[in-house]
Amino acid sequence: MENRRPRPPVRRSPRRPLTAALLAAAVALVPACSADSTTADAAGDKVLAALPKAVPEALAPFYGQRPAWRTCEGVGKEEFECARLKAPLDYDNPTAGTLDLALSRKKATGPGSRLGSLLVNPGGPGGSAIGYLQSYAALGYPAPVRARYDMVAVDPRGVADSEPVTCLDGPAMDAHTATDTTPDTPAERQALVSAFQKYGKGCQADAGKTLGHVSTVESARDLDLARSALGDEKLTYVGASYGTFLGATYAGLYPHRVGRLVLDGAMDPTLDARRLNLEQTAGFDTAFTAFAKDCAQRKDCPLGTGDPQDAGRNLTAFFDKLDAAPLPAGQGRALTESLAAMGVVAALYDEAGWPQLRTALTSAVKDRDGNALLALSDLYYERDADGGYQNLMSANAAVNCLDLPPAFADPEEVEAALPEFRKASPVFGEGFAWASLNCAQWPTPATSGPHRIEANGAAPIVVVGTTRDPATPYRWARGLASQLDSATLLTYDGDGHTAFGRGSDCIDTAINTYLLEGTPPDNGTRC
Repeated sequence: MENRRPRPPVRRSPRRPLTAALLAAAVALVPACSADSTTADAAGDKVLAALPKAVPEALAPFYGQRPAWRTCEGVGKEEFECARLKAPLDYDNPTAGTLDLALSRKKATGPGSRLGSLLVNPGGPGGSAIGYLQSYAALGYPAPVRARYDMVAVDPRGVADSEPVTCLDGPAMDAHTATDTTPDTPAERQALVSAFQKYGKGCQADAGKTLGHVSTVESARDLDLARSALGDEKLTYVGASYGTFLGATYAGLYPHRVGRLVLDGAMDPTLDARRLNLEQTAGFDTAFTAFAKDCAQRKDCPLGTGDPQDAGRNLTAFFDKLDAAPLPAGQGRALTESLAAMGVVAALYDEAGWPQLRTALTSAVKDRDGNALLALSDLYYERDADGGYQNLMSANAAVNCLDLPPAFADPEEVEAALPEFRKASPVFGEGFAWASLNCAQWPTPATSGPHRIEANGAAPIVVVGTTRDPATPYRWARGLASQLDSATLLTYDGDGHTAFGRGSDCIDTAINTYLLEGTPPDNGTRC
């Protein structure tokens, strides 16, 4: 389902959502900590344990690094500097090898005294933080913030420029994303299982030992290396979607090094993969209902102008037709049911995408032209015009499947859960349930499970939730805020995924004040 990133065309920023794509990645979005990084509280819940304040001697060489900054290569990147850091492949065995982390920054522009570094992460897992920085954050964040912070990004391990995991080549990815995720026969179910197996084997063949070391807890430890290399005593950070789990994990491991943390579109780490997938399914159903109500009021609505519930039935009927006979889409490609569903999902991340979705559905439903809807799916999957893919989907699966045990162990478990998923979303439930099976075939076992993050003693942290967020339901923000010892919950009453920089002066003012002055909004503030 989600996350990603060169954003779907419907987003104002390149931030992508965070869950697993319907096929390429498990919908088990939430990362967890390594097994030896949790403790049990009195209630028996696992809690992410803080690491010692002192840097272990074995890690001292890594903490002693200073980046060799140089001007980034590429058109339009002249204002950015790039560098690389070494990180241990395995923090529990620092001598077992290293990997390279890519960094980029744009220095504070002034006026005003420099406040330090502001690290950003757009989500995913698998979204390029550097891509987000260079295409949006360092240019589109409020001018007063950019004036006083060096804007910095670190691509997480396994992502983009930090030793990316790549599971399949372009033609194989085309076949994978078109695989039927609503199997009707034993042969179709086996084909889906085989597709997941092939995907996992491809990742293992490409990444080798690295595949077992791309967890969120390891990426959070990498953030601390970057903080140290930048010369900052504490981490100041804005994370969206999956980036909230990365930031919260950092806070849990290093509460004493928390500066100003904004966690926008928050995830709840206490939920297991099945519950996460089910609740996200319901979240996209809520978003589709809002779209359908708006669409039904327009004469050109391709799903009908009657009861909004009819829109869901009409879309399901259209998907069923595609299941039997995909639409031609040019260049030898076809719009399958799974690709069409992903195109619709991509446009539901933000209400600004609704007009584009209406146009794409009109072309497909009324004109039998699948190109526009396929283009939405391609943008979600980060497929370029030449048939190549960024590594978003590969990294998404690699991180998700390492962070949490699979939602389902086999097709029989999915079958048993279908009624609950269909209830959560008559339109998307079946596809989301079957997509949740992919981690069952993953070659590297999960290293953790659901846990609480408390970050006792951390400085104030701002958790942001949107009431009708499809990808990270609002209750997840409430859940994370209730766990974090120093959290303030900031609520945006509206549609779309995440809230900062999406047009709410109330939200933006609260976050800007916090970043610039250190004063969080009152807990429970609603915009």
